[in-house]
Amino acid sequence: MMSTAVKIISDGVIKMDGGSMFGQVPKVAWESSVVTDRKNRMTLGLNCLLLQVSGQNVLVDTGIGSKEIDQDKENLGLVPSRLLKGLKGVGLTPKDISAVVLSHLHFDHSGGCTRLDRAGNLVPTFPKAKYYVQEKCWDEACNPNERCHGSHRAENFLPIEERGQLELLDGDTEIMPGLNVIVTDGHSQGHQMVMFNHGGERVVFLGDIIPTPHHLNLVAISAFDSSPEKTLEQKRDLLSQAERQGWLLVFSHGHDIKAGYLERRGEMGYLRPVEL
Repeated sequence: MMSTAVKIISDGVIKMDGGSMFGQVPKVAWESSVVTDRKNRMTLGLNCLLLQVSGQNVLVDTGIGSKEIDQDKENLGLVPSRLLKGLKGVGLTPKDISAVVLSHLHFDHSGGCTRLDRAGNLVPTFPKAKYYVQEKCWDEACNPNERCHGSHRAENFLPIEERGQLELLDGDTEIMPGLNVIVTDGHSQGHQMVMFNHGGERVVFLGDIIPTPHHLNLVAISAFDSSPEKTLEQKRDLLSQAERQGWLLVFSHGHDIKAGYLERRGEMGYLRPVEL
């Protein structure tokens, strides 16, 4: 078992176009701090968060998972899924997960929700877990428009509903004592971040509202966000609270730095990285 109640479990990495990740920020403003390959792709982590809450094991997000598509391997620079190996490394099997909380249903956050069994059938990866999703997020994923169609893949989430393991939420919710979800839907409809009160400290999994430490810059907003102005407004408020209240921030796509605290030296704010 884990020696701590909070641990990042990696599902590997994904490579995404740097320009898309930084939105309107021009490459000359970020290229000195971000390494890209010859296709202009930057390497992002696929970070999930394992929590022990009231004696239960809770997983936040599930990465891309093991239902690999050859086209994805090439286009997205994927490595084999590491999520279950990471869980095994802390003494857990899929049956030990009681709840899966999904920030949203884009394929790089929900792909590990399901897997192919030996007969080739799609089944939930975590057979005893309730999967928690905002209802607005579910509705968008099941009826995506042209702009977000490519980000949603029904095989990642429909089997959860078919097996009766889906729990739809309507707004900010306390799922378990000390474990809350807060809707931050600038990135996508019903996107939620996860806040865990642990020993007097607030651990916050940001999902894609602030996917990497580079996105602490207010104007760095991914081109994938459905409502950039809403994202900006939410980021401004979140970062103010995070610094004031000393939140431990966990970045869903952080690669070199996956978590840290916002601190200040005089007028200069900075991120103090920590290992989880």
